[in-house]
Amino acid sequence: MKIMAVDLGKARTGLAVCDEGELLASPLTVLPSYNQEKLLEQIALLAKEQGTQLLVVGLPLNMDGTKGESAQNALAFAQTLRQRTGLPVEMKDERGTTISAHNYLNTTDTRGKKRKAVVDAVAATIILQDYLDYRRNQRK
Repeated sequence: MKIMAVDLGKARTGLAVCDEGELLASPLTVLPSYNQEKLLEQIALLAKEQGTQLLVVGLPLNMDGTKGESAQNALAFAQTLRQRTGLPVEMKDERGTTISAHNYLNTTDTRGKKRKAVVDAVAATIILQDYLDYRRNQRK
């Protein structure tokens, strides 16, 4: 199944997709987040182009597991995305993914503007890969 992950951010939103076999998540793109209507439109278009069958939206829980303002925004965004695309949308705890993305970019020595341009797509890739691993473990 083709799955697309969304790492919603205030300035930028990262997207990642996986292969049909659900083995490997790959970064797709980063979109500006300032205009939510345009963002929803672009995600819906990319989901259709990619043949997406399921969307996974990162849920930025607080470290103690509670839902703060960012998590509430992500839940509301996911609901609107579900209505806009007609696709099922699942939430995935994304605590620590941005830190992991920065650590990965440190190991690849990605710096400056290039880093800023890709960190959100890398975070979306981590969210999706975690989700794929979870699905695989649930089947066993």
